[in-house]
Amino acid sequence: MNPNKYRRTPTPEMPNRQWPNNQLTKAPIWVSVDLRDGNQALAKPMNVDQKLALWHQLVALGFKTIEIGFPSASQVEFDFTRRLIEDNLIPDDVTVQVLVQAREHLIERTYESLKGVKQAVIHVYNTTSIVQRENVFEKTKDEIKAMAVQGAQWVKEYAEKASMSNPESKWIFQYSPESFSQTETDYAVEVCQAVMDVWQPTPENKCILNLPATVESTSPNRFADQVEFFINHLQNRESALISIHTHNDRGCAVAAAELSLLAGADRIEGTLLGNGERTGNMDIVTLAMNLFSEGIDPELNLANPSQWIPVVEAVTQIQTHPRHPWVGDVVYTAYSGSHQDAIRKCLLKQKPDAPWNVAYLPIDPKDLNRDYEAIIRVNSQSGKAGSAFVLAQEYGLNLPKWVQLDFAPTAQRLAEKQGGVVSHKDLFAAFSAQYELETTDIEINHYQLHREGDLEHLSIEVNGETWKGTGNGTLSALCDAWHKRTGNTVDVIDYAEHALHTLDESPNGEQGKLAQAMAYVYLQQDDTRTVGIALAKDTVTAMVMALLKSLNAK
Repeated sequence: MNPNKYRRTPTPEMPNRQWPNNQLTKAPIWVSVDLRDGNQALAKPMNVDQKLALWHQLVALGFKTIEIGFPSASQVEFDFTRRLIEDNLIPDDVTVQVLVQAREHLIERTYESLKGVKQAVIHVYNTTSIVQRENVFEKTKDEIKAMAVQGAQWVKEYAEKASMSNPESKWIFQYSPESFSQTETDYAVEVCQAVMDVWQPTPENKCILNLPATVESTSPNRFADQVEFFINHLQNRESALISIHTHNDRGCAVAAAELSLLAGADRIEGTLLGNGERTGNMDIVTLAMNLFSEGIDPELNLANPSQWIPVVEAVTQIQTHPRHPWVGDVVYTAYSGSHQDAIRKCLLKQKPDAPWNVAYLPIDPKDLNRDYEAIIRVNSQSGKAGSAFVLAQEYGLNLPKWVQLDFAPTAQRLAEKQGGVVSHKDLFAAFSAQYELETTDIEINHYQLHREGDLEHLSIEVNGETWKGTGNGTLSALCDAWHKRTGNTVDVIDYAEHALHTLDESPNGEQGKLAQAMAYVYLQQDDTRTVGIALAKDTVTAMVMALLKSLNAK
């Protein structure tokens, strides 16, 4: 690899740049180009039915401007445009956008495809970059600018012709200096200014100037400099919407678009999940969720990715990466034990009406209709907190820390044996087996408690043998009974209990709820510490059984 063969893309000097001091306060105008730029990047472009499926999804997500295709480029694109118009599939608040080169017969064909449309953006473009001017078109700056001016004139003339036969149609003009990112910024201003001179936009009837990073060639901050320079040097800025269309060649398309908004842009073009040529277009989902995470309404309905992602995947035949920002399958999953512990503790402290403040989770997954069960999974990298969280979320077990420590080696061995993520069912099965929740050799035939003064008197029959003991509580009375029976002294280090609601089959076959109790006892006998856990229909029975299990565990 020889870096000397490459040279830095020139960008304007901006010693007094303002965009770093700005803050975003609202969402931009979003434009989906999935049906055009995204479609042309597919190995197998969409047919009309597939485009319709994606069209309906884009409308449902809340896009108000959708670039539907390049109707002069192919019959499928033309037919799709006609289908939307003739079948009245375009809502009144949605504007379609179509792309066309600055060539007369293509512009004429484009207007033909839009006959009867209520409102449309005619997006005309020609390339302006140094490499395209010199190596592809072999034209001067003046000749390239003349191409842009001529294209703008044709767009305006054919709009006037279309309005004569379809006066109800409203036309919005958009121009892109293709490869703006590789064009001298002052020259891009010059070309766009010449186009505006043809269209004569006003603040009430604006045109759109779209600035594409057709090839991402600089860092996001330098692209923002290009945008700010362009805006600052454009005459009649109030009569133009400044649109941004970034690609991801350097992996920074979202960052470049976000900084461009700080630099004064009004409008963002992109695709869902970043589909597009080469490394892809700017991912609208990522940028929209970036805004959402800072308390800005993205004005898109992205709350159900499990519903709209399959539509995108079906028509593009591209699977979403599991770690795709915000909406990937595992982006709210923590495998690290320390991460799991931090998430668990923060979630316990998070108040429903308080600002979101959870470690490692920049947003509440519930805002994307994700369940907390997907947040923490247990594998060989997980610590005690991961197992505890899963058992709490799936089975309502609030494990004390000393139980977490006692069970952690079992969970670790299970994860290492399986070689991947341990399911909550397998985890609970291992927990149940270790602490004999479902099967035990201990049988309590009956017990009786009565209090005299400060003392609790216990009589209990265990496996047909009667024990008696006295203490200041149930556990101490049972420890006393054990001492009288065996001569061994035991101390209760800690214990915990909580109600537990588990699903139970009712007689009529419907799911009902059976209230139960869970008890945990941490016991020391001589130099050995043991844990006993029991599930019973009431707290006292659960506590007694847990202590008996702990005694039996030695």
